[in-house]
Amino acid sequence: MVRIAVLVSGGGTNLQALIDAQSRGELKNGRIAAVLSSRPDAYALERAARAGIPGYVVARKDFASNREMTVALVDKLRELNIGLVVLAGFLHILTGEMVAAFPNAILNVHPALIPSFCGARTASVIYPRPCRLPSSL
Repeated sequence: MVRIAVLVSGGGTNLQALIDAQSRGELKNGRIAAVLSSRPDAYALERAARAGIPGYVVARKDFASNREMTVALVDKLRELNIGLVVLAGFLHILTGEMVAAFPNAILNVHPALIPSFCGARTASVIYPRPCRLPSSL
């Protein structure tokens, strides 16, 4: 059974969809083992608590750089023995340390295409017009 961590920054509607899928038995080979938030006031942490999922805060403001925050996240994820990382509205740029620690084990379910198109309405902005996507995609 793969231990899944969901990284969040806000309300957690994508997290709730994952929690609901887990409750319906749709996560066949994994389970949500932890929720990590970049903000201590993120409502997603309450959603996790109501579902009995441990929540942790790794606040961006506590670190001098994205790299330092990413290393702290990687350390926590390793401590929790996580096998799959889901970015569900995690609004910070992670550095290569995350990819190196979890190769082929990171999913981004947020609708934005950062940094070119930020926000929840990305699809309505980019579908009507041709555009060049970031090379990181």
